[in-house]
Amino acid sequence: MTVLLAVPPEFAPAQANEASTEPSATPSQTFRTDRPQPQGIVPSDGVGVFDRMGAKLPDLPPEKEYKGQIDEAFGAYQRGYYLTAMDKALPRAQLGDPAAQTLIAEILSQGLGVKRDMKNAAFWYGKAAEGGDPAAMFKYALLLMEGNNVTRDKAKADEYMRKAADAGNSSAEFNWAQTLVADNPGDKGLKLALPYYEKAGEQGVADAQYAVAQIYQQVPDLPEDKKQLAREWMARAARAGFDTAQLDIGIWLVNGVGGPKDYVRGFEWLKIAANRGNVAAQNKLAHLYINAIGTAPNPVEAAKWYVLSRRAGLSDPSLEDFYLGIEDDQQKAAIEAANKFRRIN
Repeated sequence: MTVLLAVPPEFAPAQANEASTEPSATPSQTFRTDRPQPQGIVPSDGVGVFDRMGAKLPDLPPEKEYKGQIDEAFGAYQRGYYLTAMDKALPRAQLGDPAAQTLIAEILSQGLGVKRDMKNAAFWYGKAAEGGDPAAMFKYALLLMEGNNVTRDKAKADEYMRKAADAGNSSAEFNWAQTLVADNPGDKGLKLALPYYEKAGEQGVADAQYAVAQIYQQVPDLPEDKKQLAREWMARAARAGFDTAQLDIGIWLVNGVGGPKDYVRGFEWLKIAANRGNVAAQNKLAHLYINAIGTAPNPVEAAKWYVLSRRAGLSDPSLEDFYLGIEDDQQKAAIEAANKFRRIN
C-alpha cells in the first residue's frame, strides 16, 4: 500500500518551528586507494586504539547462559535447511503450535526447498492466525483482503490486521493505519491512524515515518510538541532512503516548513532524490540551479535536470522558456549530460 497523503506539488509557503536535519551520507570526495607504495613497504595489518595507548585489550564480558527453549525448526530455517525445518515443524504444527504453523506457511508460500503451494500456505496461515501469531495474522489478513486462495472477507481481514497491529507487528501497524485512513476520510481518519503510524515509524517503517511527518504538519489541533517534531520525522524517512521524503524534506528546508530555512541542506536532499530518479525532485533541482538557491548557478546542470524531468513527462513552461533561452552549446552539453545520467539507488 502507498501512503494516503498528498505530496506538495510545489514549494509551499514557509511555516514555523525548529528542527535540524542532515542529508544521508553524500561524500563530496573519496579516499584514494591507488597511491604507489615505496619498495619494501606493505600495508599495515592495523593498530587498534588500545595498542596505541599501550593498554591491554579488556576481556570480553562473559556470555549469558541461554535458558530459553531452543526452536530447532526455526534454527534450521535460519541456516537454510528448509526440509529439516519442515520436518521438525510439521508435528508441532499438527498439534496446534502457531509459531510452527507460521513457519510451514512461510516455507510453502515461498517454495523454499519444496514446491510453492499457496493453497496449503493459506491453510496454515489461517490456523496460525487463529492461534494468535502476529506474523500469521498479518499475512492471513492480506490473503483475506485480496481473496487469494481463500474467500475474500474484508471484515475478517480488518479484524486480523487490527489484532496483528495491536500485537506489535510493524507491517500490520502501517497497514491498519492505512485502512483507518481509507475508511474514515478527513482529519478523523488521520487522527485515528496516527498512533499506529507512530508505532510503525518507531520500528523503522519509512512510509510510516513519512505519514507521521505529514500528519504532524498538516492536521490541526495536534499538540504543539508533536508539530515541532514533523521535520525530524520527515528526515528519518529520508535517511531511510524513501525518495518522496527526500523530496519533501528538501522542499521543507528550502521554504522553512517546520523549522528555519536551510537552502544548502535543502539543495542536498533534492539532489539525492533527483539522483535516485524522483522526477519532481529533478524539476525542483533545475529551479535551484537557475536561481542559485543552496548552490552556485549552473545553467547546464539546470537544463540537464529539466531535460530529464521533461523526458519523464513532467512539463514546466517556465523551465522550457529558460532552456530555449540558453546558448546552443549549453543545450548540447545539457543533453549529453542527461544522456549519461544513471540512477543512484
